[in-house]
Amino acid sequence: MRAIILSLTLILLSYSASASVIELTPEQTRFVAMRADKVNARSGPNIRYPIEWIYQQQNYPVEIIAEYEHWRKIRDYDGTITWVRKNLLTNARYALVTEPGENNVYDKDSLNSTVIARAENGVIAKIKRCNQAFCLLEFENDIDGWMPRTSLYGIKRGEIIK
Repeated sequence: MRAIILSLTLILLSYSASASVIELTPEQTRFVAMRADKVNARSGPNIRYPIEWIYQQQNYPVEIIAEYEHWRKIRDYDGTITWVRKNLLTNARYALVTEPGENNVYDKDSLNSTVIARAENGVIAKIKRCNQAFCLLEFENDIDGWMPRTSLYGIKRGEIIK
C-alpha cells in the first residue's frame, strides 16, 4: 500500500512539474508576430481565462516571455502582458514603427543615403535583415528600405538578422 501511495505521489509531482509555467530569461525571450488579423489574448494560459485584449492586426510583433504547454505569455509594445495560443503566432519577423510622425525609409543603411519613402508610427513591415544600427524592411507596397533600429519594435537589442 505504501508503494502505491509513493508511486501516485511521484506521478502527480512529475505531472505538476511538467505542467508548470516556464518563465524565460531575457536571453531566451524572442519576438514573433500575430498569425491572424484577430487574436484573443487572455489573462491566463487556458480558454477558461477571460479575454483581456483582442489583437486586430496580422503580423503585429510581440515578445514571448513565458511558455506553458500550447500557450505563450506575450508582451506587446505598450507593455501589455497576456496569454495567446502558440498556433496563433508565427515565427516570421516583423517590426512596428514606433517613432511618432513620419519616419524616413532609406535606400541604404545610412542616414546619409537617399530617402525613398516615409513610414508613420504604427506601420508594420517584414524584417529582411538587421545590422547593428539599421534594419532592411519590406513594406506592404513592395518598398524595401532601411530604417534605424531605434525607430522599431520587434528586434532585440544587439540582435543581428541575416
